[in-house]
Amino acid sequence: MSDDFHDPASISTGRLPREELVAQLMQDAYDRYAGVDDGAVADYIPALAAADPALFGLSIVSVTGASHSVGDALHEFSIQSVSKAFVFALVCDALGPEAVLRQVGVNNTGLPFNSVMALELNGGSPMNPLVNAGALATTSLVPGATAQDKWTFVQTGLSAFAGRPLSLDDDVYASEAAHNRRNQAIARLLESYGRIAHDPLETTDVYTRQCSLLVSATDLAVMGATLADGGVNPVTGERVVDPSVCRYVLAALATSGLYERSGEWLFSIGLPGKSGVSGGIVTVAPGKGSLSTFSPRLDAAGNSVRGGLATRYLSGALGLNLFASRPE
Repeated sequence: MSDDFHDPASISTGRLPREELVAQLMQDAYDRYAGVDDGAVADYIPALAAADPALFGLSIVSVTGASHSVGDALHEFSIQSVSKAFVFALVCDALGPEAVLRQVGVNNTGLPFNSVMALELNGGSPMNPLVNAGALATTSLVPGATAQDKWTFVQTGLSAFAGRPLSLDDDVYASEAAHNRRNQAIARLLESYGRIAHDPLETTDVYTRQCSLLVSATDLAVMGATLADGGVNPVTGERVVDPSVCRYVLAALATSGLYERSGEWLFSIGLPGKSGVSGGIVTVAPGKGSLSTFSPRLDAAGNSVRGGLATRYLSGALGLNLFASRPE
């Protein structure tokens, strides 16, 4: 490898490498994995099944606001489960991390994202905010007396993270609302355990809406870079959440952001991250920035195949891995 890879400025405790090298490595990652056709598009919701499996985009945004994008990085898709991380941040900021910890928890379930068994096995505790049960409990804690108040808070807050107004994908929302019986059941189960703070069906609807917001890979990179920059959006300069909130969110992402594959992800990539069934993945390098990917082909756990491969390559090449002393 080039000596550029051993530039002290790009070790995991420093900052991103020089911009020309970042651009080169982003293009390298795109070229390496654009032809990978493993995995399948999510089909349990009709609107998601219509996604073009050929789409592939990469974006990185630093805490200085500098950005580099390749491929379909501006293509919009529904944020889906990636929203969980940022709603968790907003609720922690509003109520305090300790209050949310008592209600939701931060431990990995070791089971799929929509598991009912995990809830029952743990006395009704959602365990963490990144599985569906925990996300529903978290959304129920969003400030607001009514479902509309809560939805306004969520949409406004996620828009602040992205640095632009985010709009609802009406088709995805309608499609998911017609197929969200399992989430409704989980919300009612949470209610039976006293673990949900608002009407379960209204909470499920707000959660369905938050998952249906439209973002691009570049939006996700800006959102992740806001966490990397201690809660300040590096593009707009707006403080979105308190600095202390960011470390709690990143800790939760590191342990549970890729569901039952979270341990493997941290072992091979070394970054807190969150995936969604539309094919988006956001990863955060604290103090440096955020790398986000988009590709709809998913593995068996619901994580983007191309996105995972590209993130693994770039985590090493850019010196992002939190556990490495220098780029690979």
